[in-house]
Amino acid sequence: MLADLNLQDKHVLVLGYARSGRSVAEYLLAQGAKVTINEKKDLSGDPSIESLVKQGVQVICGDHPLSLLDQGFDFIVKNPGIPYQIPFLQQAQQQQIPIYTDIEIASWINKGDIIGITGSNGKTTITQLVYEILKADKPKQTHLAGNIGIPIMSQIDQVKEGDALVCELSSFQLQGTAKFRAEIAVFANIYSAHLDYHETRANYIQAKLNLVRNSRPEDVIIYNYDQEELADWLSPFAGQKVPFASSRVDDFVRQNGAYIDHSQLYFRDQWICDVADIQIPGQHNVMNVLAAVAVAIIRSVEPKTIRQVILSYQGMPHRIQPLGEFHGRKFFNDSKATNTVATITALKSFDQPIHYIGGGLDRGNGFDDLIEHLSYVKAAYLYGQTKEKLADTMNKAGIESVHLLDDLYQAVELAYHAAKAGEVVLFSPACASWDQFDNFEQRGDLFVETVHALQEKYPYA
Repeated sequence: MLADLNLQDKHVLVLGYARSGRSVAEYLLAQGAKVTINEKKDLSGDPSIESLVKQGVQVICGDHPLSLLDQGFDFIVKNPGIPYQIPFLQQAQQQQIPIYTDIEIASWINKGDIIGITGSNGKTTITQLVYEILKADKPKQTHLAGNIGIPIMSQIDQVKEGDALVCELSSFQLQGTAKFRAEIAVFANIYSAHLDYHETRANYIQAKLNLVRNSRPEDVIIYNYDQEELADWLSPFAGQKVPFASSRVDDFVRQNGAYIDHSQLYFRDQWICDVADIQIPGQHNVMNVLAAVAVAIIRSVEPKTIRQVILSYQGMPHRIQPLGEFHGRKFFNDSKATNTVATITALKSFDQPIHYIGGGLDRGNGFDDLIEHLSYVKAAYLYGQTKEKLADTMNKAGIESVHLLDDLYQAVELAYHAAKAGEVVLFSPACASWDQFDNFEQRGDLFVETVHALQEKYPYA
């Protein structure tokens, strides 16, 4: 918390409305700031906007006019998804106007302990699992926010001293920080992702490392020890280093962190549970559980409570989400797989024949890194902007049954009828959703609805 924080009469531009923009605008207005909202979409008829206008907020829609910057803003709070490359933000940077995201604003007024969780893959599962464990231990002292779908500014007034604010943090959010600090920082992994936004892998890594840029010696940094680069990237930053590992288990991990030994999960010398107790499938989820266990132990949660939550936790929607078995065929919704790294994780989770469904927005990348993980893929059903690129990869992998479809519904229907007992239908797109959907949740919901509709329509398939 910044003791000298004073927003009275500060002139602030909220760039992009949506959920996070609204919560930021409402807070700033309550603190006496002069607020302008700029949104490309038409906001006329939105009751919340009408209310803000009545309170003196200026609203400009339809474009991001460069002339708007002549108003002399003290700082900009932008929607995390708006790229810095747009001319408006390029001009703002030239004028040295600070550009923040909502997590930076929240950190100025936060009274509790932030548990910040990031990573290229797995951060949502870790975030949710940490929240469930801490809530089981001290329900009135645990709050959930961030990239998981709950704007942090909508929760910040409820957070009291000593509370835990569990936050999923994306690279988009972290890039817009200056003084943000997490008492506990968790790095699930860092792979190449979102290069259309960050432009280079180095920029992406630096954005992620903003999570620990302001760490203090008393803070804790929990990280994936199996990814050797992470230790080097994190070494310059203050804070106690706590590793977690399943394959690279050495004396350092055993003495300081969470690890797997003979199919048992330990933190230091404390047994927590058996790997078989983990209900969510895949080796990647073993790593997610290890990270969550490390956080929980550091927050002084009893191993018994941790074990009870692990035994009951069924995972998050759209993340290798099991939809059940129907006539011997198993269906999995992995719509959150917006890159090849996530899809590789999904492919490695099965040792049965796979009917693979994928495709989506073309961000300019190829898909050949999937090839060595396609050995169980029996057939591929591809749609969207990337279907030809994905088909080329499938052909290189020697998959004979490759189908190019117009949309996801067609792909699901064809895969549904083609799959046989003992086989898996896996929807793991390896692409963003924005060519045909608003977000990955909408895409995943359509997959789930389509599977259930086909089961009702063809009960004897």
